[in-house]
Amino acid sequence: MRTGALIVAALLLLAGCTADGTDDGGPVTLRFQSLAWQEESVQANKDLVEEWNATHSDVKVDYVQGSWSSVHDQLLTSFEGGEAPDIIHDASDDLADFAHGGYLADLTGLLPARLTSDIPQRSWRTTTFGDGVYGVPFLQEPRVLVANATWLKRSGVRIPTPEHPWSWPEFRNITRQLSGDGEYGVAWPLKEPVSATLNLSLSAGGRLFHRGADGKVTVRFEAGDEVVPRTIHDQVDTDHSASPTTLGSGGSDTLPGFFGGRYAMVPLGFSYRQQIVQQAPKGFDWQVLPAPAGADGLAQGVSPQTLSVAEDSPHKEEAAAFIDFLLRPGNMVRLALGDWMLPTGTQALADPALHTAKDGWATGTALAEHLRPAPAQAVRGYAEWKDKVATPAFQEYYSGAIGLSELRERLEKDGNLVLARYQR
Repeated sequence: MRTGALIVAALLLLAGCTADGTDDGGPVTLRFQSLAWQEESVQANKDLVEEWNATHSDVKVDYVQGSWSSVHDQLLTSFEGGEAPDIIHDASDDLADFAHGGYLADLTGLLPARLTSDIPQRSWRTTTFGDGVYGVPFLQEPRVLVANATWLKRSGVRIPTPEHPWSWPEFRNITRQLSGDGEYGVAWPLKEPVSATLNLSLSAGGRLFHRGADGKVTVRFEAGDEVVPRTIHDQVDTDHSASPTTLGSGGSDTLPGFFGGRYAMVPLGFSYRQQIVQQAPKGFDWQVLPAPAGADGLAQGVSPQTLSVAEDSPHKEEAAAFIDFLLRPGNMVRLALGDWMLPTGTQALADPALHTAKDGWATGTALAEHLRPAPAQAVRGYAEWKDKVATPAFQEYYSGAIGLSELRERLEKDGNLVLARYQR
């Protein structure tokens, strides 16, 4: 009886060891969860997975489709349930809590020097928490002004370039010149006002989050932090050069009005160009302009898309090797073109395909050197601060319901109460 039980146990153990095909000479299988959603981007990712599988008999990759709209909760559930994918596509501003929670592998020592040296340190800072690196930043997008080129030419205003951008006061004056008779110089789509405001505020020297010698973060709404919110507020409520009806809209919601000649410009993420190409009426002439500059020039914050490895993955080295393959310079260019975004890698960024005048690629690429980690990148508790404090406060300020002093008080007083709970 005892001998039979031992045989059964041995068979079960053998079955467990060979379930993923690793101990019987079969290939390792990795699950790669991608958040690509645009058709070109999905195809680029799937093509690269197929190319990997065709040339790696010992490590196979399964493509798993995820969604940006639910990724945080879905990942948290999968981490806690021990079902996380091996390779995780996300954004850098979603990594802090996962990294601190022990759910992501520290990639230090797992990535080849080719990859670590090709991506600038300013990008690596977006995925570095404490002494560890918990993701590879690979795609990023600046915010730009998408403009009705015919309207701007007709008006005679100075057209900005990355070398000679508008200042924030100049931008305000120009939108005032372009407005009237039911038409607006700009439409701000601020359904999600916090990241847009904070990231653009870097150009004016805004920081908002300040880390003390003890490592704790506090919110201080200072002079540099006021420039962008005041500009938007005054365009909407004083100059009437910005449409008040788009404040609660997403970027895509503004495009019909933009195509219809209701707004001269719309501040959008760089990747929105794909929708414009697909949806613009025949003959509609548009162009990409740099966002306004302030005391710190064209600086703006970004939260790059990232690739991470789950801490629970038994195949971390193989997962890191696949990430290295996915982010070879030529492949990174393919991913960038598919997503209409900029690669972080310096070799990929130099590719001629990203420097053409067509569809504004050259303008966007010229902004890459000015991109910095988003101000809230490593702030624990940021998600709650954003949802419960900052979003309603900015929405009320932009609509004219509260003034600048109340905005400051709510961001600082209420905000610091939230952050304090995460820093005990």
